[in-house]
Amino acid sequence: MGSVSMATPVQELATDGQDPSERYNYGGSGGGALNASVPLVEIPTVDVGSLISSPSAANHELQKLSLALSSWGCFQVVNHGMTDSFVDRVHEISKQFFDLPKEEKHRYIREPDSIEGYGTDMIVAENQTLDWIDRLYLTLNPPNQVQLKFWPEKPETFRETLQEYGVKLGELNQILLKAMAKSLDLEENCFLDQYGEGEPVIMSARFNFYPPCPRPDQVLGLKPHSDGTVITFLLQDKEVEGLQVLKDGQWFRVPVIPDALVLNAGEHLEVSKLGEFKSLYHRGMVDSERERVSLAVLSLSNPQMGVEPIEELVNEERPSLYRKVIYGETTHFDYYKSGRTLIDDARV
Repeated sequence: MGSVSMATPVQELATDGQDPSERYNYGGSGGGALNASVPLVEIPTVDVGSLISSPSAANHELQKLSLALSSWGCFQVVNHGMTDSFVDRVHEISKQFFDLPKEEKHRYIREPDSIEGYGTDMIVAENQTLDWIDRLYLTLNPPNQVQLKFWPEKPETFRETLQEYGVKLGELNQILLKAMAKSLDLEENCFLDQYGEGEPVIMSARFNFYPPCPRPDQVLGLKPHSDGTVITFLLQDKEVEGLQVLKDGQWFRVPVIPDALVLNAGEHLEVSKLGEFKSLYHRGMVDSERERVSLAVLSLSNPQMGVEPIEELVNEERPSLYRKVIYGETTHFDYYKSGRTLIDDARV
């Protein structure tokens, strides 16, 4: 990944209310989270309860899931098995961490040349434009890769709640990957086997904090990108919208559905499914007056196994569009900062 340094947390820069420095200026390509010129769109909704109920209900929901991933690359996940009160707890620990005093947050500061821990954009080039965001990045699974020294001890319920959330999303991850396989008339475990061959699923959590910015038209909370994941589960802020997705060359605002999760298809999913499902190109916006907090949980494939199309999908009528890519050769961070994607390198 090369030598990196870290900028001053944006939350600390935002306290004086001054306009962002040139380091954060995207030259007017920001657009603002609530820009009226960006239309609001109701992305598809998938009911997980229906996926595991009667065959007729499941078939109907599988069709919705497949259409959502092939046309949008995302959908809202409802009836996911987590109570509203538990999801509220996840929201609360997310916000409470970023509300801690600076000294307490700095106990978990990211180490050089690492993405784990608390910090903001990594600086890899002098002319790099920075995102208006602070993050807390933590490995959830497998257990032997968890670094508890970066897991906050405050609020007191943080570790317990995040661990439980990771377990529940691991279960949801399995349900949805099996459903995706069924929707393509494949053996239901084929994607699970490809991504881990029976090993514990690799999952990471990224807590995102977007402070208010007096010039939301000049900055971006997250620059446009697709995720280097199999799938990403996003828990949006309950009150402040900010996710925007690109479809057919146009940006759309995604509404907030309280206690729903937004599922994004990642680049690994697009490659393995031969382009049947599209990885979601998206960006994060900021608000001029209100902070925004979200939590993305990333479901990742085993970096040693590489990413390649599922064999059962390849035939003479439908040749492979992608070559095998060993993802560890270039990290998603490298792709993200360069504006490239894994899809660019994998395409035949």
